Amino acid sequence: MRNLIKAGLVALVLCLAAPVAAGPFEDGADAAKRGDYATSLQLWQPLANQGDPRAQQSLGNMYANGQGVPQDDAEAVKWFLKAADQGDPYAQFNLGNMYAEARGVPQDDAEAVKWFRKAADQGDPSAQYNLGVTYQQGQAVPQDYAEARKWYRKAADQGHASAQTNLGYMYAEGQGVPQDYVSAHMWFNLSAAQDNQVAVKNRDSIARRMTPVQIAEAERLAREWKPTAQPPR
Repeated sequence: MRNLIKAGLVALVLCLAAPVAAGPFEDGADAAKRGDYATSLQLWQPLANQGDPRAQQSLGNMYANGQGVPQDDAEAVKWFLKAADQGDPYAQFNLGNMYAEARGVPQDDAEAVKWFRKAADQGDPSAQYNLGVTYQQGQAVPQDYAEARKWYRKAADQGHASAQTNLGYMYAEGQGVPQDYVSAHMWFNLSAAQDNQVAVKNRDSIARRMTPVQIAEAERLAREWKPTAQPPR
């Protein structure tokens, strides 16, 4: 899975929601947006020590990326695990990344899938995408195109561009679904609208196999598509 996941994972980023009410965590988030990680650390460290999963997840990201602290994968894993055990989906996803990439822990595909699944079950689109990849390729889980399509669709419905591209490929090739050029073109088109160049090439390639009527229908479906809401932080 290691090489496969490298191509598919979203980079570890600080997952911050729009603040609902001012407080130490939100103040730390504002500081991080300004690049003032020293202030973020000062505000988040006490919260993390008190068990706040948002602060623990954010500290994990700081250590994973070396933002305001020395880069330290083992320390990142420690904080991700604390937050993940409390059900934080972002920490679960990032912990899965660490196992997939052998960062701070031994490389363990099964453990990576376990954490991706926990995050995916809570609606995290990047984790859903990664599960789709593992099932499509049959790495760490039995190959199962129908299961891959299910997880890609969940992520694609939330606007995940890579999931939309891979879902389009499954429709184009008839993997786990009946071959359907109209649906393939629609998903490629939606991903291409997010500047996914692989999707642009795939859309243009499959269009050469379609009739003008089919292309018009696929374009109509893409125009009418609406994303589902991503889970709240």
